[in-house]
Amino acid sequence: MLSSAHHAAHHADVVIVGAGVSGLAAAQHLIAAGVTVTVLEAADDPGGRMATESADGFRLDRIGQLLNTSYTELERTPGLQALTLRPFTPGVLVHTDGKQLRVGVLTPARALASGSLDQARISAALGRLATLPEEKLLARPERTAYAALRSRGLPPRTLHGALRPLLATLLRDPELSTSSRVADLALRTFARGRLAVPEGGAAALPDLLAAALPPGTVRTGVRVRSVATNLVTTEEHGDFRCRSVLLATGARAAAELLPGLRVPAFHEVTVLHHATAAPLPRDGSLLLDGDPRWPVAHTAVMSAVDPTRAPAGRSLVTTTVLGPPPPARSVASRLARLYDTPTREWELLAVHHTPEAVPAMPPPHDLRRPVRVLAGLYVCGDHRDTNTVQGALHSARRAAGAVLRDFGIPLPVAPEPALPVAA
Repeated sequence: MLSSAHHAAHHADVVIVGAGVSGLAAAQHLIAAGVTVTVLEAADDPGGRMATESADGFRLDRIGQLLNTSYTELERTPGLQALTLRPFTPGVLVHTDGKQLRVGVLTPARALASGSLDQARISAALGRLATLPEEKLLARPERTAYAALRSRGLPPRTLHGALRPLLATLLRDPELSTSSRVADLALRTFARGRLAVPEGGAAALPDLLAAALPPGTVRTGVRVRSVATNLVTTEEHGDFRCRSVLLATGARAAAELLPGLRVPAFHEVTVLHHATAAPLPRDGSLLLDGDPRWPVAHTAVMSAVDPTRAPAGRSLVTTTVLGPPPPARSVASRLARLYDTPTREWELLAVHHTPEAVPAMPPPHDLRRPVRVLAGLYVCGDHRDTNTVQGALHSARRAAGAVLRDFGIPLPVAPEPALPVAA
């Protein structure tokens, strides 16, 4: 462990500003290497955007991030051994032209045998991405995701009816203005694993990270006023002296504390939660709306995916809109069509609108933006990597590694057990 003359209150080797997923993960990596850490969080609870609220026995995610069983950082991050993922039914179900097409399940041969040429084309494209080494994928010419899809000779029906809604969901970008390299990575991850959510709600992930830290490591309700390489000044809680500072806030808050950091554009997301009086006879499929004229991007009977999210005898339907909140009637009308059932009696539990839900990543995009500003000052978050939980965790590991290298401490490498996945 690093030593200092006095480890009094308000002193640690590293002060991390922000107790979201990145900050908590970075704390785990640093503490595993024997470094003392204090995490300061302005909000009343850790977790950042991975928040879950409770209402009448329902567990409602604020943003509804989709995870994937192939996210390697879930196994590489200390503290997540007890995380259980609840996967959706394999693939996704795309509703287009009054029909539903399951994407991402059949092999090209089986798709052709079933008479679906669209399925065969999609399966072949996903299969190629799944086996493509990452370095070759990142060497492809970079353009927008939409331009890249159009350049690959896909028929309009396949492009607009299946791949466009799939990519819009994975990227949370309805215009597909994201870098084609980011898009290809998202499709590659989709093809190699299954979409999933944490059992018990999105907050289960940061809650596990926080609980596994030594008592007193995370201090909430602390607003940071300024940072330097060896000092963090707060509004009401005094000064925190340290050997290094790691900013693990969102991109905008990081730039306010460290002028000169670029603030990206953002994609806004609205999540609506409906309760039904009786369980819906649906499986745990993620249902995508292939018609861009309607506000719904994707929806699922979340209680069928994760039964802990609804009380016994009721169902929870979670719907994501890529944009500002639409009229509730428009959403209910579309859900009635997508689920082929009346929705007049559904109870709207909550509408969560997040204007800056995820950072936008248009081309050109650096997938590994620097995490080391200078010796003693570092930054991490999904705005430094990819705008996913995988990206947030990976940037945290990169930042922790940069801190340890400057301290002259090797980052410990320990095998992690396989992540539990609920059937």
